[in-house]
Amino acid sequence: MANNEETRGLKSLLDWFANRRKSGSSTPEQERQEREIADGLWHKCSECGVLAYTKDLRANQMVCIECGHHNRVDSDERIYQLIDPGTWRPMDEHLRPTDPLQFRDRKAYAERLRETQEKTGLVDAVQTGLGQINGLSVALGVMDFRFIGASMGSVVGEKITRLIEQATQRRYPVFIVCTSGGARMQEGMLSLMQMAKISAALQRHQEARLLYVPILTNPTTGGVTASFAMLGDIILAEPKSTIGFAGRRVIEQTLREKLPDDFQTAEDLLKHGFIDEIVSRTQLKKTLTQLIALHQPPVVATPHNMVMWETRTLSSTGVD
Repeated sequence: MANNEETRGLKSLLDWFANRRKSGSSTPEQERQEREIADGLWHKCSECGVLAYTKDLRANQMVCIECGHHNRVDSDERIYQLIDPGTWRPMDEHLRPTDPLQFRDRKAYAERLRETQEKTGLVDAVQTGLGQINGLSVALGVMDFRFIGASMGSVVGEKITRLIEQATQRRYPVFIVCTSGGARMQEGMLSLMQMAKISAALQRHQEARLLYVPILTNPTTGGVTASFAMLGDIILAEPKSTIGFAGRRVIEQTLREKLPDDFQTAEDLLKHGFIDEIVSRTQLKKTLTQLIALHQPPVVATPHNMVMWETRTLSSTGVD
């Protein structure tokens, strides 16, 4: 009897919503705002399905309190999590990608860039800058998967190279939060050149006996893995991140055998010695602080050494 009443009540509620839409009592704008409010207040974990209050989830670094699943976060959120408030100084925000090959797949590359920039509010797939982590001066680069899969084009390569050179000049440690689908095919050979350019800058940084730590997040693949993501003095990764060069399907087709379920996970790479440690996002800032203290003396921030690096004219790398 009670079940029948509950069913009738549910149907009545659904009918009320349906009639409300048909009657036009709420405008499309009101419905959109209601959906955004509902979506913004709560978050459903894609791993365990638990609903979490978004404010609590953000306070826990977007890590599920129930199962520890690390939700993907954008570059702005990463900077907020790692850098002390009021100390972030972005670099090279004026650099913008161009279309040197006039490339077109399903749509023109120039159009794809414009749409992605409008959607994300970013100029390209990485943000770089100087800041402080628990009072210690650092150079930080953060890749953003929302921007064409954080593929590495000329601007990404140039910004990361300039960041490393600036850190070498100031004797700052470098941290790069890596996530990428690989090289940006729309820029052809210009994209592949960035691998060598960044690696050369890291070599000079290493010769100056300065610290470089990449933080590998989900996913880190392709040319990024084949270059600066694996050149760190210490390589960290987030739990259960996908890390590799070629895709799983390509490798299986080449080897003609089934790969283990945990293949190309952070845990598997740690077991085989490709990375040094898996660090939860909630412990990352503390871990980076400890690494700075262990590997080099702190650089005290002064008005002189926090002056922005003089912008240099780009070489012919296909960017403005």
